[in-house]
Amino acid sequence: MAGAAHCSLKAKRLLLDPKFEGYKLSLEPLACYQLGLDVAVAEVQLRDDQYTLDHMRAFGMYNYLHLDSWYQDNVYYVDQFGRVMNLSVTLDTALQKPREVFRLPTDLTAYDNRLCASIHFSSSTWVTLSDGTGRLYLIKSGKRGNNASEKWEIVFNEELGSPFIIAHSVSFLKCDTHSVAVLLLRVEKDELDTKGSGFHVTLEWVTIADISKEGEHRYEIFKRRVLQGKSVPHYAAIEPSGNGLMIVSYKPFKFIQEEENESEENNDVKATNEKKVVDPLYYWQQTEDDLTITVHLPQDITKDDIKVRFAPDNICVTLKDQPPLMEGKLHSSVDHESCTWIIRENKSLEITLIKKNEGPRWPELIIGDTRGELIMDSSQCSEIGENLMHLTSEVMNPNPEKEKPPCNAQELEECDAFLEDSATLCRFDGDTLKVTHVINLGSNQYLFSVAVDPREMPCFCLRHDVDALLWQPRSDQPENMWEHIATFNALGYVQASKQDKKFMACAPDYSYAALCECLRRVFIYRQPTPLSTVLYNRKEGRQVGQVAKQLVATLESNDPILGFQATSERLFVLTAKTMFLIKVNSGN
Repeated sequence: MAGAAHCSLKAKRLLLDPKFEGYKLSLEPLACYQLGLDVAVAEVQLRDDQYTLDHMRAFGMYNYLHLDSWYQDNVYYVDQFGRVMNLSVTLDTALQKPREVFRLPTDLTAYDNRLCASIHFSSSTWVTLSDGTGRLYLIKSGKRGNNASEKWEIVFNEELGSPFIIAHSVSFLKCDTHSVAVLLLRVEKDELDTKGSGFHVTLEWVTIADISKEGEHRYEIFKRRVLQGKSVPHYAAIEPSGNGLMIVSYKPFKFIQEEENESEENNDVKATNEKKVVDPLYYWQQTEDDLTITVHLPQDITKDDIKVRFAPDNICVTLKDQPPLMEGKLHSSVDHESCTWIIRENKSLEITLIKKNEGPRWPELIIGDTRGELIMDSSQCSEIGENLMHLTSEVMNPNPEKEKPPCNAQELEECDAFLEDSATLCRFDGDTLKVTHVINLGSNQYLFSVAVDPREMPCFCLRHDVDALLWQPRSDQPENMWEHIATFNALGYVQASKQDKKFMACAPDYSYAALCECLRRVFIYRQPTPLSTVLYNRKEGRQVGQVAKQLVATLESNDPILGFQATSERLFVLTAKTMFLIKVNSGN
C-alpha cells in the first residue's frame, strides 16, 4: 500500500447526540403479515469441506432475500425449481403470491458442489444473476416491480470457472459504450497455505461491454481482474463510474497481476534492494537543548563538496551536484544562526541544531522522513520508562482511594470485545490496480451495508464507541470520499449484546434500524421522536423532549431466518417456506 493516501473518517458532530438516554421498550403492536411460499427457497447447506469461518461468513450467513432498491418495496428470491420469484407490495392488506419473473436454464439439483444462487440489480433495467454453479448471466429486465409485462431477457451468459456468488455490480456508460461491471466472490483451496486455514478468498472484477455492430447488440467480457486476500470482505463495491473499487476487510487484498509484476521487478533488482536496506541514511540524537545528526560520507567527498543550508524550520544537505541528501521541514523551529556542521575524523558529517524551544522531545527530525534512526542513551530510556510507569501496575488497583481508578480488563463487557483486531477500508484504482486511499478502521467494527441511493455506492455502517454511524462513499469527491450521513444512537452497543443476531439492516430514510436473530425474533430501533405528552427524567427532574423506542416482533415460525431486508415502511423476513412483512412505518 505504499503511495496510498492514509485517510480518516470524520464524523459530523451535528449528527451525534451525547445526551441520548437509551431506548424505551414499546409494547405497541406491529402489524405482521405472512405469505406461504408454494416452493421452498433454494437454500444450500455448507458441505463438509466448507468448514472455515470464511465459508460461514460468505455462504453460511448468506442473505437469500434480495431488495431491488431501484423500485420501492420490491424483493426477490430463488426457489428450489430455479425460479426467480418477485414480491412487490403496494398494500399490505392485499398481498399477492410471489410471481415468477425468470427461470434459470440450469438444473440446480444436478450439481453437488454448487453455491447459493445470487442476484444483484445493476440498474433500473439491468440485472446480474449467478446460478451458483460458476455461470454468470447478464439480463435485460426492462422496468421491474409490479409490472405484469415484465420480461427478463438473457443478453450474456458464460461459464467463468469455479462457483461464485455476486458481491456487487454496476451499469454505466463510458465513451458511449454500455458496460456492466460485476464483482464475483470465491473461497478457494490454497495448496501453498500450510499454516493457515488452507483457503484464500478471491474477488474477480469482470467488465462486460456492448460490442454491437450494425445495430446488433452483443455483450462480451471486456476485462477480467482478480484480487486475492485471506479473509472474506465485509464490504466490496464498484464505483458507479466503474473506475474504482472499495473494500472493507480484516486482511488486505491485492491484485494478482500486480503481485506478479512486483515479483518480476524484485527478481531483477534484488541485489540493489538488499543494499538499500542495510543502513539508515542518517542517525540523530537529542537533548533538551539541541539535536545532533550524523551522516556517513562517501570516500571521495571533501569539505568543499558539502553544502548545508539552515532555516528556522527547514534543513537542506547537498553533496557535490547531486540531489539533496536531506531536505524538508523540521519537526519544530531551530535557532538557525547558531546551527553548525563539521567533518569528523571517521569521515562522517556531524550537524548540530539548536532548539528554539528548549525541553520538548521531537518524535521525528524531518516531517515524513523515515530514512533516519533516533538513538537514545540509557538515561533517556529510563526517563521515558518512568514517565510511563503510571500506566502499568503489578496490582489491579494500587490506589483504591483515587477519585478515578485505572481501567482494567475485568471492567469490560463481552460486547466490548471484537472478533478481529482491526479492519481496513481500501480504495483501488481500476487502471493502475493500486491502492489510492486507505483507512485503518481500528475499533470501528463493521456492522452492515445498505443502498440508500441506488445510483450511489452502498453505504456501510460502522460502530463508533457505542453508536453506529452510516457512511456514504463519494467516489467523485477525492477530498471527502466518505461522508457521515446518519447516526443510530447506541446501536453499536446494543447489537453487540445480541449473541444470536444474524442480519442487520436500516431504512433508506434512516428512520429505524433493525436486526434479527437466527430464529423468530426481530428487534427494531426507531430514531428519537418528539413526545405528545409531558415526560420528566426522575433522576434529574428535567423534562424529556423526545424518546427513542425499541420494538420486538416474534415470528410465527420455527424455521431459520434466511433473508432480511428493510425499506422505509416495512421489514421483509424470509424463511424457507414463508415470507413475513412487518409494517414499521405508515406510508405518510
